[in-house]
Amino acid sequence: MRIQIPYGKETLEANVEDKRVVGVINSKLDTFSAGKGEHELISDAMQNPIGTAPLCELAKGKSKVVIIASDHTRPVPSKLIIPDMLREIRKTNPRVDITILIATGCHRSTRKEELYDKFGEELVKKEKIIIHDCDSTDMKYLGKLPSGGELWINRLAAEADLLIAEGFIEPHFFAGYSGGRKSVLPGISRRDTIYANHCAEFIEDPNSRYGQIKDNLIHRDMIYAAHKARLAYILNVVINSAHKVIGAFAGDVELAHKEGVMFLESLCKAGRIPADIVVASNNGYPMDQNIYQTVKGMAAAEKTVKTGGVIIMAAACDDGCGGDAFYKIFSHAQSAQDVLDKILKVPRHRTQADQWQAQIMARILSQHAVILISKCPEKMVKNLHIVPAFDFKDALAKADRILGFNNGTITFIPEGITSIIQ
Repeated sequence: MRIQIPYGKETLEANVEDKRVVGVINSKLDTFSAGKGEHELISDAMQNPIGTAPLCELAKGKSKVVIIASDHTRPVPSKLIIPDMLREIRKTNPRVDITILIATGCHRSTRKEELYDKFGEELVKKEKIIIHDCDSTDMKYLGKLPSGGELWINRLAAEADLLIAEGFIEPHFFAGYSGGRKSVLPGISRRDTIYANHCAEFIEDPNSRYGQIKDNLIHRDMIYAAHKARLAYILNVVINSAHKVIGAFAGDVELAHKEGVMFLESLCKAGRIPADIVVASNNGYPMDQNIYQTVKGMAAAEKTVKTGGVIIMAAACDDGCGGDAFYKIFSHAQSAQDVLDKILKVPRHRTQADQWQAQIMARILSQHAVILISKCPEKMVKNLHIVPAFDFKDALAKADRILGFNNGTITFIPEGITSIIQ
């Protein structure tokens, strides 16, 4: 059997004996046909918003409009979305002051070439674009989150006459789903606000998992933050593996997002196919830019790998580890269990940088060996308590050695972060 796995901007081919493969978990995103083109889907969504007036109506009489846009780590087709949003706003308010605010959360700042790639050079040069800095002092306090943390967000957004957001909806490994309310928290929030929301207690909660919103404490904080920020309108899309829009949902931050989630679930839900070895990806570029992000693919594989089994992750990781604090947490620890034990003792309001990602990876590593096929230096990978591999053949041989037998069953999840495994 030959299986193509997204790997950076290319694909990695996995060759394996048929008898060892017990299943391939795929979403239906690539086989779904909307019957309309991307522009038409986005336009239709904007003309038929869910739970709000059209954007052109919302923009009437407003002085300052802020559009929250995703950053370089998200494959949102902003080149399609943002121009339509700008046109709608200026249709009824041609002289309005518009700022595009890049929602970086705690990520590094988006580089100019990444802005060009995301929006197009012409738009970047023409429009006012500000990149959010979670450590900036120019924030505004909006009260207490349900979790007790302080809600601080970017002042530009807090003082806008109209705050709107673009984004995309995919399964998320602790918020349930991306999109919607996540544009505000973590997108444009202050570092300590994000940390309070991503605390060890909430990450450990069994409801903080892929495809789970009900009783999800992290989601509860995020919804609260979106409403306090007065996020009035969202335009979220669902995309396939080629990053093409197959569904668009506009309107109220909760109602439109809910419709998008229901659409996504109809295409992405899948049952478990337990196996000794689970091979997954992080959906290729831009989601597999670094090891930090690949924890999402590991969390998908965790749902179906057998107890004591091995996870093989295929992720290019051209950007290396992707977090100094994340790296130090593991490189200074004796074991993954040691990392997990220490993090679980951290109080809710003492959360440290990258703690949540480290907690999830430590949870997985404490139960399973993880082998990473990447472009990262071996030493870096080993210091994260992960087994490095050069290619799939090398990874499979190492998995067999770890298991102690050569006929272990294998499940493939070619696009690890778009499959909601129940």
